[in-house]
Amino acid sequence: MNNVKSRFSIKDLENLSGIKAHTIRIWEKRYDLFKPNRTETNIRYYSLESLQKLLNISYLNSNGYKISKISKLEKQDIPRLVKEIAISKDLNNHAINAFKVSMLDFDQSLFYSTFEELIKTSTFRDVFYDVFVPFLDEIGLLWQTNTITPAHEHFIVELLKQKILIHTEKAIGNSKVINKEKTYVLFLPDNEIHELGLLFTNYELASKGFHSIYLGQSVPIDSLKFLISKYDNVTFISSFTVQPEKDDIDDYMVELTKKVLKDTNNSFIVSGRLTSFIDIGNMSKQVTVFKSTKEIIEAL
Repeated sequence: MNNVKSRFSIKDLENLSGIKAHTIRIWEKRYDLFKPNRTETNIRYYSLESLQKLLNISYLNSNGYKISKISKLEKQDIPRLVKEIAISKDLNNHAINAFKVSMLDFDQSLFYSTFEELIKTSTFRDVFYDVFVPFLDEIGLLWQTNTITPAHEHFIVELLKQKILIHTEKAIGNSKVINKEKTYVLFLPDNEIHELGLLFTNYELASKGFHSIYLGQSVPIDSLKFLISKYDNVTFISSFTVQPEKDDIDDYMVELTKKVLKDTNNSFIVSGRLTSFIDIGNMSKQVTVFKSTKEIIEAL
């Protein structure tokens, strides 16, 4: 079982901040910016507080502050200055750093307060594309380099889901007329659990007043057959991130076409990294493949 990290190596700091380990060591020795702890076997490690300080210093440095000047600031002045710059200039990058700290410290309050600052000046759509998407890209890299554990990823992803669901509910409430000429059914295939993009697509459909049915994770093809008996014009939307397996993907597409598309007015839209393995030349004209969630939304 993965243990939740509370100690960070200098390599972890490099992965989380984007600052090279060599540079961190120079800042540490020349300017006394960090004080690493040591294990009983004399191995250096850093606390979450050190990581947060490094993220703030990195932010100030990227906004024109020299390290020599930052090193002379009082401890409490660094986060204050970061917040001032973020509010006036670059709130998105500051928010991504705050979300990282929230994730690593399992701090829901920090996540919520950071999100509330973002939504004061941006639409939810902008927050998703400008902050959530780049943040998720960074999470993927951090997970691959063992900088974070699955527990960290699950914690923050569930918080992101909450925000999408809340804003979807608001969008549905604000839609005075629902267009039921076409029904959108959103689902993920068996054993596929990566649903943030699909959830956001559902939010966009709700915002536009379309009739959508969200089925969620790990839905067998046979479970979709009831929908085609109830609705005449269904657009199925899915995402292939880890499933179906690349060797099984064409068989999956053949089965789906046979059971829910053939001899109907229905269509199937799909995105995700595994779509590159679909043999598009042999696919039905009722199937459309996109590279990303954003492309799907722009086409709706």
